[in-house]
Amino acid sequence: MYDVTIIGAGVVGASVARELSRYDLKVCVLDKGEDVASGTTKANSAIVHAGFDAKPGTLKAKLNVKGNAMFDKLAEELDFPLKRVGSLVLCFDEEHMDKLEALKKQGDINGVPNVKILTKEELKSMEPNVSEEVVAALYAPTGGIVCPYEMTIALAENAFVNGVEFKLNTEVKHVKKSENGYIINTDKGDIETKLVINAAGLFSDEINNMVSNDKIKIVPRRGEYCLFDKAVGNMVTRTIFQLPTKMGKGVLVTPTVDGNLLVGPNAVNIEDKEDLITTKAGLDDIILKAKLSVKNIPMNQIITSFSGLRAHSTGDDFIIGEAEDAPNFINAAGIESPGLTSAPAIGEMIKDIVLEKLNPKKKDNFNPIRKGIPRFREMSNQERRELIEKDSKFGKVICRCEVVTEAEILDAIRRPLGAKTLDGVKRRTRSGMGRCQGGFCSSRIVDILAKELNVPVTEVKKNRGNSNILIGENKEDI
Repeated sequence: MYDVTIIGAGVVGASVARELSRYDLKVCVLDKGEDVASGTTKANSAIVHAGFDAKPGTLKAKLNVKGNAMFDKLAEELDFPLKRVGSLVLCFDEEHMDKLEALKKQGDINGVPNVKILTKEELKSMEPNVSEEVVAALYAPTGGIVCPYEMTIALAENAFVNGVEFKLNTEVKHVKKSENGYIINTDKGDIETKLVINAAGLFSDEINNMVSNDKIKIVPRRGEYCLFDKAVGNMVTRTIFQLPTKMGKGVLVTPTVDGNLLVGPNAVNIEDKEDLITTKAGLDDIILKAKLSVKNIPMNQIITSFSGLRAHSTGDDFIIGEAEDAPNFINAAGIESPGLTSAPAIGEMIKDIVLEKLNPKKKDNFNPIRKGIPRFREMSNQERRELIEKDSKFGKVICRCEVVTEAEILDAIRRPLGAKTLDGVKRRTRSGMGRCQGGFCSSRIVDILAKELNVPVTEVKKNRGNSNILIGENKEDI
């Protein structure tokens, strides 16, 4: 019997798990994915939103601003990349200045610090490559960028070493009330728990609707992106938004924490919660809109495109709290933008609900510190020499584009909640994320995974399911 079972190992589930790992509780996290951060968390804009966009009085507004303020301490404790680059919202027409003023006022009401409106001249001095059509911009210095999956992995690893169990590749089939709480039926057997936290992202409506008559509806909203090579990563130094619409904050242009340039997303409501296709029309659309913000976007520097899905709630706000007709069933549903920014605050909010329910003691031995994988590519030559002297595998570069060494890949596999797939290694080390998109390093990483996991190379997977990289030997008799 678990005290708490969290369904979903994305950034929200991992944030909740880490907060609860501070207490004397038996906690379990379930996810049908092969790894943490394998759903919505792995593909989004990676923005730490300042908080001016959310409607005042909503959970989105409250938790965005609170979560934003928590990031610096989190990044320091958990050793994941964070940059406070600031964000800009561009206005292209004098007639729309009232909307920009309204956005500033909304930011002031929400408690966003130091928001101000810039003239065209002030903006151009900060960002010379923005469009000549811009007449003014809203500036929020507390905006930032982060790596969402590295952040989630860090949260999960820290929760794990502090006692939280993770059951991955475990799909929830049904949840039902029991005398002592809930029984969660999974494809790996039943789990008994006193309290359920529903952080299932796109599937959080299905989990809620298993136990509550207060039905919710999550609409998958697909967004497509283009990622550019690091050679043009400095075209802008801040996150560039356009004035938002009902469908979202518009197409953005932003640097990434790893030095690339990212453009996107569009917003298309779809039915299939697994549909991650990209389309020529969609990608053409985001590039066309991005060119309104930034001039001379170099199309020949695109190295990949991808899409992500947002869990849009028809109520247009986060759904957080205990279901009225299902005691001890706590929702964290409809967590779309600014969900990544809000995640640390959502974790605290749900932790407080759990404490009120179960009244556990605080641990004396909770360790808030997690050390990430050394980033060889970011080191000085002296630092590299010192590492190689300690471990010669740091001298063997596996991924040339991102300068990832064998030692880093081994660390990614061997550390707590270590990688078991090609994508798992990729998300922990960036191997395969460079200009050649894994063309050089993938086969070598497959060999390393096979050896470390003690399986044949034909059993190494890209991610979950039947995603095996290889199916047999060359010239093998068939």
